[in-house]
Amino acid sequence: MTFDSIFTPDVQQVLTRRLAALHPHSQPRWGRMSPHQAVCHLADAFRLVLGERPTTFRVGPLLRVVGRVAALSLPMPWPKGVETAPEVDQERGGTVPTTFEADMDSLNELITRFVRLSGRNMSSHPIFGHISRGEWGRWGYRHLDHHLTQFGV
Repeated sequence: MTFDSIFTPDVQQVLTRRLAALHPHSQPRWGRMSPHQAVCHLADAFRLVLGERPTTFRVGPLLRVVGRVAALSLPMPWPKGVETAPEVDQERGGTVPTTFEADMDSLNELITRFVRLSGRNMSSHPIFGHISRGEWGRWGYRHLDHHLTQFGV
């Protein structure tokens, strides 16, 4: 079974188009985040895995293995409302939004850098631990897809 990966050029193009369709007034299908908060959350998540935003958030070994398999290997949507690290939660310590355009530019630049590294030299994921290049590609795709779907784009 193959999975979409942010490291695949065609997938990158689709994600770029979907991200460009996100607007400050896009309505959420679930959750409390505004589109702007989601942009900052996604940017903070990329900063975290690029080693630019430290976190102390960790889960136990059982949840680490189960979460990793469920999130990165099973063909099912990610559940809504799962707790995340405070450093990437805009209501608990994540980056405070500035302007939508500036924060979108930052997110796009972080995605470009993440793709360029292609899974090399990534920090440990706070939930999944050390993951492979393929899992990083899957994570990048699935995390963006989850939040873009949240806003119907």
